[in-house]
Amino acid sequence: MNSPSHPSSRPDRATPATATPAPVDGSEDSNRGLARSLGHGQMAMIAMGSALGTGLFLGSGEAIALAGPAVIITFAVGSLIAATIALSMGEMASRHPVRGGFGTLAARYLSPFWGYLSRWLYWIVTVGVTGTELVACAAYLSYWVPGVPIWAGILMFAAVIIGINLASVGSFGTVEFALSSVKVIAVLVFIIVGVILVFVGLPSQPAPGLSLLTADGGFAPMGWAPVWVALSIVMFSFGGIELLSITAAEAKDPARSIRTAARTTVVRLAFFYVACIGIVLCLVPWQQAAGTGEDVATSPFVMVFDRLGIPDGAHVTNLLVLIAALSAANANLYAGSRMLHSLASDGLAPRAVAWTTRNRVPVVGIACSSIGILGAAILAFSGVGGVFGYMMSLVVFSVLMVWALILITFIRFRRSGITGATFRVPGGIGTAVVGLLGLLAILATVTVRPSMQAAAMVGVPVVLIASVLYALVARHRIDQADIDEAFAEAESMR
Repeated sequence: MNSPSHPSSRPDRATPATATPAPVDGSEDSNRGLARSLGHGQMAMIAMGSALGTGLFLGSGEAIALAGPAVIITFAVGSLIAATIALSMGEMASRHPVRGGFGTLAARYLSPFWGYLSRWLYWIVTVGVTGTELVACAAYLSYWVPGVPIWAGILMFAAVIIGINLASVGSFGTVEFALSSVKVIAVLVFIIVGVILVFVGLPSQPAPGLSLLTADGGFAPMGWAPVWVALSIVMFSFGGIELLSITAAEAKDPARSIRTAARTTVVRLAFFYVACIGIVLCLVPWQQAAGTGEDVATSPFVMVFDRLGIPDGAHVTNLLVLIAALSAANANLYAGSRMLHSLASDGLAPRAVAWTTRNRVPVVGIACSSIGILGAAILAFSGVGGVFGYMMSLVVFSVLMVWALILITFIRFRRSGITGATFRVPGGIGTAVVGLLGLLAILATVTVRPSMQAAAMVGVPVVLIASVLYALVARHRIDQADIDEAFAEAESMR
């Protein structure tokens, strides 16, 4: 985080709100901020599609194994917690569609430190998830072409998403819209077919109805405590809703787009996840569904295809999970680069990271955010796996911290009396408090789940190190005018 100079000594104090530091070639056209070119439909689909990932298509075996059929309740509760986060974030973003999204909002309504911490933690999330999803892409490719090494597959798919992100934000929006549409259509077809199988049946197969939900040990065969513990697994199915806030800075019509996306995203996601898991558990004995793991050939989707007599169900599912993983990697690379751009614009990362191309793409931010891809490829090539596990533990801890800070920021936002948001969260501060209590319940699973204990053991030291760096370096480079510029540009778009 070495910056060329103290912010207060910069000679470009009079540059417009959208400006970024001048590039080394001195090109005036390259010295621009982010472009507002994401359309209304793209905004709505990106936010939903980014949270519709491989976890759904490959099943949630670990959660089902913990809670049995009662995992449906876990997903329903998880969707309510996610709703409080997405709606709170959406209301704030509709009033302040600023670069850096929730992180910049935290800098204003909480303190610059919390804005700094939330953005760096979320950047860590995007780096880890981007690398992980590309590992998944390479693994799914090897299902068809087993001779391709995992590291080679990672680099191949990395070239694809880096190329998409470097083109323009409009190109990113178009591609992500297409990838998300495929996932959404696939889920809708699955739900329609599943409902027919559950309640109507086929000539050769009677409809089971809801009998399997209580057939083996009852609805909650392990009791109700595992329903709570399973929250620590299913909540991360909703990871990606944060893009709603980040994409606001590049929306053509942020007020309208955010209003629509915030209102529809979580409702659709909740319906998709609860309906899909419910259908799986109505059609497949829960012990069998619990053992699906990450094997494409045993995915719940494949089980449904098999019941329909479709022999290539595994190939169809493999294509879907490949698209889902590629979409998630693409979206997280985008989010990471925008987070770094906002940090650099506010003096909390090297100023060079804020440079943009003629298409207003933060190319340095994209390069830096690709570190997770490089790390994943090196780990795959070397065969070292332990480091990756610790990285994902840090991702778990970081995203919980980010979600909590979003809700706390919203509470301060509401208490400030700011008006002008294009929609309001039902229940207001009370809804956000309920969401915070839900996140605390998830954090409390640290007492019983080893993976959550690992997340805390990795995450807490990272937060302490980041806090020390802020106290020693970053806080001396913060210029309130940088944050004010971001809000001024956002205000001009309303």
